[in-house]
Amino acid sequence: MEIKTNEFQAWSVGTEIHLEGAMRLAGSDAYAPIYALMIDVLNKAKSSVTMNLSNLEYLNSSGINMIAKFTIEVRKRESLHLTIKGSDQIPWQNKSLRNLKKLLPELDLLIQ
Repeated sequence: MEIKTNEFQAWSVGTEIHLEGAMRLAGSDAYAPIYALMIDVLNKAKSSVTMNLSNLEYLNSSGINMIAKFTIEVRKRESLHLTIKGSDQIPWQNKSLRNLKKLLPELDLLIQ
């Protein structure tokens, strides 16, 4: 499944979720199709899920909330492991992604 606009792209390959571009959607309802894609990957995963955000230049607070909600959903499924890949070249990622470890301490956060 792929969601593509002029500003961003969201797709999955196996158990890896990719988000790229600039996501400035208005509220959680607007993020619902992307969250559905993420949950679909989660439901198919047997042991791990990777979220690659290294090319996600911008994400507003509603989008950050969506990722936090997804992290909590992974936490509920004790048999699954979550890895999030980010970029230290994108300022919002350093601060916001590190906060996800409070929700899921065993999260592998790879910011390079």
